Amino acid sequence: MSDIDKAPADLQQLVADTDTGGRAAGGAAGATIFVAAIGWALFQLWYASPLPFSLGIGLLNDTEARALHLGLALFLAFLAFPASRRGMRDAVPAYDWVLAIVAGFAGAYLLLFYDQLAQRPGQPTGFDIAVATVGIALLLEATRRAVGTPMAILAIIFIAYVFLGPHLPDVIAHKGASLERMISHMWLTTEGVYGVALGVSVGFIFIYVLFGSLLDRAGAGNYMMQVSFAALGHLRGGPAKVAVVSSGLNGLISGSSVSNVVSGGIFTIPLMKKAGYGGVKAGAIETASSVNGQIMPPVMGAAAFLMVEYVGIPYTDIVKHAFLPAAISYIALFYIVHLEALKLGLEATASQRERSVSQKLVRWGLGLSGTIVVLALIYWIAMGAQMLFGAAAPWIVGGLLLALHVALLKVAARYPDLPDSIDVDNPVLPDTWPTVRAGLHFLIPIGTLIWCLMIEEMSPALSAFWATVALVALMLTQRPLIAIFRGHGRVAEAFAAGWREVVGGLNDGARNMIGIGIATGTAGIIVGGITLTGLGFRMTDFVEVVSQGNVFIMLLFTAFVCLVLGIGVPTTANYILVASLMAPVIVELGAQNGLVIPLIAVHLFVFYYGIMGDITPPVGLASFAAAAISGEDAIHTGIQGALYALRTVVLPFVFVFNPALLLIDVHGWHEVAIVAAASTVASLTFAAASMAWFREKCRWWEVALLLLATFALFRPDFFMDRLKEPYTEAPAGKIFDVAGELGKGDRLVLQIHGVNLEGDEIRKTVAVQLEGAPGDGRKRLRDAGLTVVALGDSVQVANVAFGSRARKSGFEAGWDVAAVMVPTDRPAIYWIYLPALLLVAAIWWGQGRRQGGAPTRERPA
Repeated sequence: MSDIDKAPADLQQLVADTDTGGRAAGGAAGATIFVAAIGWALFQLWYASPLPFSLGIGLLNDTEARALHLGLALFLAFLAFPASRRGMRDAVPAYDWVLAIVAGFAGAYLLLFYDQLAQRPGQPTGFDIAVATVGIALLLEATRRAVGTPMAILAIIFIAYVFLGPHLPDVIAHKGASLERMISHMWLTTEGVYGVALGVSVGFIFIYVLFGSLLDRAGAGNYMMQVSFAALGHLRGGPAKVAVVSSGLNGLISGSSVSNVVSGGIFTIPLMKKAGYGGVKAGAIETASSVNGQIMPPVMGAAAFLMVEYVGIPYTDIVKHAFLPAAISYIALFYIVHLEALKLGLEATASQRERSVSQKLVRWGLGLSGTIVVLALIYWIAMGAQMLFGAAAPWIVGGLLLALHVALLKVAARYPDLPDSIDVDNPVLPDTWPTVRAGLHFLIPIGTLIWCLMIEEMSPALSAFWATVALVALMLTQRPLIAIFRGHGRVAEAFAAGWREVVGGLNDGARNMIGIGIATGTAGIIVGGITLTGLGFRMTDFVEVVSQGNVFIMLLFTAFVCLVLGIGVPTTANYILVASLMAPVIVELGAQNGLVIPLIAVHLFVFYYGIMGDITPPVGLASFAAAAISGEDAIHTGIQGALYALRTVVLPFVFVFNPALLLIDVHGWHEVAIVAAASTVASLTFAAASMAWFREKCRWWEVALLLLATFALFRPDFFMDRLKEPYTEAPAGKIFDVAGELGKGDRLVLQIHGVNLEGDEIRKTVAVQLEGAPGDGRKRLRDAGLTVVALGDSVQVANVAFGSRARKSGFEAGWDVAAVMVPTDRPAIYWIYLPALLLVAAIWWGQGRRQGGAPTRERPA
């Protein structure tokens, strides 16, 4: 049973309408939907595995796989999603059968007729055009059903833009295109529907969504909830803290805001209301917690996988860059709910066993130390096997994991099964470590995923495949092994239950992917419209006019666009549109203003603000789901959730101007620890300022000082730059010397100038990250994709390799290098942390001195 199955029928219907399809057909129709979903999941497992290459059968190229992926998504969309909310839900009408078959054929057309199309590139037949026209029309209808009307309208606007180009204002005008060219571009090439977005959906997103669905079916979601409740339920405002931590843990495996709200909120929201938070704040806390699950690595929202293609860096690097902002965002939310509990004067609501302080310390000490020892042993044994056995190491490690799985299940068998839910009316706190031990085996597939990604450095898809294999093995064996260890018998019955869970997880994963597959296909129409009309090139002039070249105003404009689109467009499509149009513009205009903005920072900026659409009124779906549970107004819940989300909203502005938050230009573990600690304190002080409560209610000047301390901790470079410049200019001829001396991972910063496509003379600041140890400067530049020619002090960019780090960083072939920016010998920016921390300590001490009576309490909303 999944966590969603525990929710009331109306909430299950809300999740179905949003994620999996609101039609619950029976008979032959239900069987067809089920078989198609299972077949789709099995195909994706096969496609992600190494088996097609090992066996030499079932090999599909990218275009063929995308066509099959979209064909199945379209087929299931018309069967699983009714035409309207009042449409037939218990059966599939005849017209939907026709639409499903025709749409499935049109979607898979590039697979079915791949050889014929390859033999006549750019020369579509009348039948090709007819199929493509019907395919686009049915894709738009499927989008309206499965994703939402606003997304379909947005795609239609971009199609109209293709035809209306000559009649538009000069700033966005273009020469237009014929119907045949537009249809061919969108459906018969990989520039439109079958482009990068759909490729990421078939290559990465599906296997991770499937992994999360199987993990939920296995019981991991309930395990994380029970562990959070056992560890935190006894604290002041415990239910809210349980919501934050359990949503963060669920964010490791799930990227859906609405399902996170429903699966956890059915327990935490009533508990929060009982604790005294009030319905609006309870719903808002669960919403803010669940939405943030999309930014929590390793399984982030679907848009995170698109960054692999758009930014051109491995997924492991995206995880590394995204981890610290996500972690401190959750820490700040945990602190916010603690401050709310203090303001409201709340006490613990769950009872627990009475133990002395020494007993608690001993139990926690033994539990933590034992866990650390076990994890360290696993790590060193795996590393040792890798060193000793080479290519055979995976088999050795697999055998060790199997033995560990059996051992952990033997431990779990000593304890009662975890309850399927939390008693909202009479919550009783379970013991923490027995609860933890009861599900430690769930960490094996998660650990496998992280190991394959971060240590073995496998591709994201292959890592998820091996993690899914480990998970399926766990699901099939956990019940039978526990039955054997407990001596209950009924092993065959237990195995059958595990098999049903696996099949149910496969079905859930495929159903969850229908909307995402459709959305990425429709996003291809938007991207195709941009590439066909050249809109991306015109956006630079438009944004420069709007912002007057001010980067901060540019970012405000981008955030506004993301929030407006988020009103009706899902996160994935929001990200694709804004990242395609705005991200290169921000990097380019920043460079022209002397500011080097890492491309990953801009893409994460867009990603964060796209996610906020799930909270912000008037149609934040996560807020509606939380309001349905709490019984409060959805708009009020969304507004309160948006206030709680301020600590997340501010982070993108921070890491654009201070990339250290993304661990860029941070060297060594000691610097990582310093940046992490300072950023965490900054997020806490900002949370206190936004709540106007620290140890007690803050005075206005204390709020101002807390904001000043927050700014200093987040942007120490702002103050240090005013004391001494970070770079000094060196002649262009020094480029090879400087490139050879910079450390591994350092950025080479250059000023270049040349003529752009419009014939304007441009000077901009660009930077490229250099890998490898210091040494030959020419080689390090070539490895980064940059070839330069030096004649004395005159240096010119001769070539910029396609898809290289240099290309992504804004280098232009044929431009001259004006100067090399050499880091100055100035004090570390981290010294700015000291006065900021002293300021925070002074406010803390001052409030403590005047803290006489009990803090003022506020009535719950």
